[in-house]
Amino acid sequence: MESAEPELTSPRESSDTLRALAGDLQEFARARDWEQFHNPKNLSMAVMIEAAELAEHFQWATAEQSLQLDPAVRREVAMEIADVLIYLTRLADVLNIDPVQAARDKMRLNASRFPPP
Repeated sequence: MESAEPELTSPRESSDTLRALAGDLQEFARARDWEQFHNPKNLSMAVMIEAAELAEHFQWATAEQSLQLDPAVRREVAMEIADVLIYLTRLADVLNIDPVQAARDKMRLNASRFPPP
């Protein structure tokens, strides 16, 4: 049975998992000779296309409906989230950017720009 709350991982575990995913994706692309297509232009466009496919699932839903997905739609949403993550991870890898560190840097910037009330 799935728990309602996802199990939390430490930032280090999350970074290690993302690094492992990046390595797996690099291997997957190399084995299929897709690296030639995995340039920043193509990968950034793929992120946008997959994000649009993700958004389609919520386009006409109310906020409440978007939180109560039927299991089949939830599986489709999960696959679109996976596509976005895959292409974003490949893009970060190709550009040699640590996405976890970039997110932490952005959070620090946002914290200074938007302090709590």
